Amino acid sequence: MIVRIGFMPAAATPDRDDLTALVLGLEREGFDSLWVSERPTGPAGDPVVALTFAAALTSRIKLGPAVMALPGRPPALVAQELASLDRLSAGRLLPAFGLGVRHAGDQQAYGIRREDRAPMLDEALPLLRRFWAGEEVVHHGRYYAYDGVRINPRPSKGGFDVWLGGASDAELRRTGRLSDGWLASFTTPAEGERGRLAVQRAAAEAGREIEEEHFGAVVPYRTGPLTPELEKRIMGAARRVHGPAAPDDVAPPLDALEAHLKRLVEAGLSKFVLIPLGGPPADWDAELAEVRDAVLHLQTSTRGVSRP
Repeated sequence: MIVRIGFMPAAATPDRDDLTALVLGLEREGFDSLWVSERPTGPAGDPVVALTFAAALTSRIKLGPAVMALPGRPPALVAQELASLDRLSAGRLLPAFGLGVRHAGDQQAYGIRREDRAPMLDEALPLLRRFWAGEEVVHHGRYYAYDGVRINPRPSKGGFDVWLGGASDAELRRTGRLSDGWLASFTTPAEGERGRLAVQRAAAEAGREIEEEHFGAVVPYRTGPLTPELEKRIMGAARRVHGPAAPDDVAPPLDALEAHLKRLVEAGLSKFVLIPLGGPPADWDAELAEVRDAVLHLQTSTRGVSRP
């Protein structure tokens, strides 16, 4: 199992110096990737802007949204935007999409109805693949219509492995049917395994196969005490995704993070996006050094290994 460990900052108002310290630290310490979240009505800002900024500062780490809401965005423009970023970053982009969170303000920002999110994603994702393949796309669907549209540039490698997030039964079936990988969030090892198996079953039913290395999770961790407020936040997030769970099974303390990641690997997940709870640390260099010492030895050496 090829293990990769990336990092995502907790949602906070974008700060140039803070993001610079984080991405340079990730590059220096040997982390695999930087991921940024998306909430139009939240504090974190636009993911493509943040990833473009990070791409200009780095040359090695991979870059991805975790995850980018696709419904509400024109597929042709998304295809061009992400392919352009991939070109400018020398092929380091890892697209991951989802429906977006269930939030009335976000749905208004995207300009769509909640009930339209899933069918829009179903229609849009195959279109992205066609645009990235360089096709002259002819398509007349429920939400999108194109008559001989071709988008440039193409991604550096002529296409992307596209991952999806989500944990509901419908989202897991969609992942197996349409995507190349699954990125779980706020998952326990048991729920991670259940989700992986559901995705693999759906892929097999669709006559597809998802590589065993293409299952991962966003993994929150904490460095301070488990306050009642933090416990409520962790449990609320877990309940919205999977149901009730013990805090340490979802967001372990840093000194238990290694054991938690090992349990997730046993569950068949191997790509991890760590996120510190409690906001940006006062010193990213110190924070990343602690995380490096705690878990980065679990990451598979890249020598002689093709990086997925």
